[in-house]
Amino acid sequence: SFFTEQHEELRRSVRKIVEKDINPYVDQWEEAGQFDGRTLFKKMGDAGLLGITRPVEYGGLGLDYSYTVAFLEELAAVNAGGVVSGILVHTDMCTPALSRYGSDELRKQFLAPSIAGDLIGCVGVSEPDCGSDVANIKTTAELRGDDLVINGGKMWITNGCQADWMCLLANTRRDGPPHKTKSLICLPLKTPGVTVARSIKKMGHHSSDTAQFFFEDVRVPAKNIIGEEGMGFIYQMLQFQEERLAAAINSVPVMDRIIQETMDYCRQRKVFGAPLIQNQVIQFRLAELQTEVECLRALCYRAAGLMMEGENVTLLASMAKLKCGRLLREVADSCLQYWGGMGYSHEMLVSRSFRDARLLSIAGGADEVMLTIIAKMTGSADK
Repeated sequence: SFFTEQHEELRRSVRKIVEKDINPYVDQWEEAGQFDGRTLFKKMGDAGLLGITRPVEYGGLGLDYSYTVAFLEELAAVNAGGVVSGILVHTDMCTPALSRYGSDELRKQFLAPSIAGDLIGCVGVSEPDCGSDVANIKTTAELRGDDLVINGGKMWITNGCQADWMCLLANTRRDGPPHKTKSLICLPLKTPGVTVARSIKKMGHHSSDTAQFFFEDVRVPAKNIIGEEGMGFIYQMLQFQEERLAAAINSVPVMDRIIQETMDYCRQRKVFGAPLIQNQVIQFRLAELQTEVECLRALCYRAAGLMMEGENVTLLASMAKLKCGRLLREVADSCLQYWGGMGYSHEMLVSRSFRDARLLSIAGGADEVMLTIIAKMTGSADK
């Protein structure tokens, strides 16, 4: 096991915020279509939870990835997937490349205040005609003098309605292979020419604001490019690796919780004079699901361990991402059935989990993209 008393201390800090500052407000945020990121992130920043593995000189804790694993597992206690996705975009999706490759100036301007909870971040990769096919994004950032002039649009942007800055992937060159023409850019969202076109209503993750953006002649300094110009595609692939593994790690205790709550309900719910749990068909189904969840946990821990050793975990992270999306749907669907009519009502957590679960097989790389990566890396498809 990775975990020590120091990990337990971090878990207690996360638990305290979940119980005091998140779950009492979740239903209200789901109804409003947006969680209060401004207040929540400041509290999380004050507790040191927004930069667990980030450098100490920018306000991070400078800890290894095992502490992120503990953080992700404790977030499973949040009663809405939308809030968790908003947090993880800020902590694990918009800052890895900035933290690793950004200039000192950019890290002071964007990373440090994001870790403190003073700024809210988002990631701008997906577009109306392009999600998983990252190489074909159309947004451009043309160099004019000392500035970049950005034109195009982004879609499905988590935190978009309340974010202060975007880690934007755009084409900074016209010619060359698609994986060498892009750069990651820190884009302040109050810049003239940036328009939040709409907040997108979704099937689940209601407490997560999801925006569509348009950019018209948006000017930012060329020095806002993260790392090397033309390396954005490579940097984004590395960010995806962290995003996908984070999603899988967080999903495992979510499934534990759904199964446990279903088991507890089936013990007290009587049908035809006996508790539901006495039906062997239910016992066996829950046993099957628990076995699958335990296998995924082992895969996640193996990937996390290798990541801490500096290994490339693209294959294992892709496998974990594929499995977690499918298994969470299966767990939520199977367990909802045993709640009967109550499972179909909005007030039950299993109902919200059922709606929220569907996103995992789409966001951060669809199942089919994960399968393509796995097939190429294991040799069953041409590279």
